[in-house]
Amino acid sequence: MTISEGQSLPEATLLHMGANGPEAVTLADKLKGRNVVIFGLPGAYTGTCTTAHVPSFMRTKDGFAAKGVDEIICVSVNDPFVMKAWGDSTGATAAGITFLGDADASFTKAIGLTFTAPPVGLIDRSKRYALYAQDGVVKVLHLEESPGTCEISGGEALLAAI
Repeated sequence: MTISEGQSLPEATLLHMGANGPEAVTLADKLKGRNVVIFGLPGAYTGTCTTAHVPSFMRTKDGFAAKGVDEIICVSVNDPFVMKAWGDSTGATAAGITFLGDADASFTKAIGLTFTAPPVGLIDRSKRYALYAQDGVVKVLHLEESPGTCEISGGEALLAAI
């Protein structure tokens, strides 16, 4: 079942690179009592993800902060080593975007947003989406029809919707 507006995000443990290596991050701790944007995408270093989706949230970060968003989180079905390197190489980590790996796709599966495209090597990857949650409840969800497009899931479209 695909997550929808008005539903609570499921419990999940994602991975982040800390000072001493990979660290578990409990999503509930990131969400409790906070306004959070989460955007999911097919994969680190892939074309649209790198050239459109991540930059759209870098451009709109200050606008989200002005609307009371406490944190912007990028989630992808990748390991934390790749997510750290990608966040660093795009400049998004320095811009204040949090990168979390959903290494086994458990969170992405739990919210019903996986897809598989074997010809390009994408297995159990995340559909492209952006959501705004208050205290863990999804208030706005923008889901792209195609993982190769970034229109309604981009930072500008989500910012305009909240």
